[in-house]
Amino acid sequence: MRAALYPRLLTIARDWAERLGRPAPWPDSLEKWLTMCHEAGQDRSAQILLRYGPGDWNALHRDVFGDMLFPLQVVIGLDAYGTDYTGGEFLLVEQRPRAQSRGTTAVLQQGHGLIFTTRDRPVATKRGWSAGVMRHGVSTVRSGRRHALGLVFHDAA
Repeated sequence: MRAALYPRLLTIARDWAERLGRPAPWPDSLEKWLTMCHEAGQDRSAQILLRYGPGDWNALHRDVFGDMLFPLQVVIGLDAYGTDYTGGEFLLVEQRPRAQSRGTTAVLQQGHGLIFTTRDRPVATKRGWSAGVMRHGVSTVRSGRRHALGLVFHDAA
């Protein structure tokens, strides 16, 4: 699944790097990129099957596991919201310079994926582009069990 998504996300990743004036070290294939991660000492898979029960939640964080990172990742809902579980909304919080942080929630529908940033995203400003710092997490599950598959496109140290 990662190999199928990688080329589609690669275009966005390279565009973001250009806007932010950053290097875009990602080769055309996921296999080559993971080899580069392994050569840099990041050789542990960062893929995760997430499981939450009533009262469980996940604090706001970023999935940065080393210097080699891909700026986008995907989470896929595995259960039916409202039937299998309630609560447990996906949270995104953008830290805005000289302003209040802004939060967004999303319900992960069963079988649907959500693409989000690993660390930051380009934000248009009066002076060009700047990096908008993002964090993600999960709100408290109120009932049932929530499962999701997290796809990260870089390996961990």
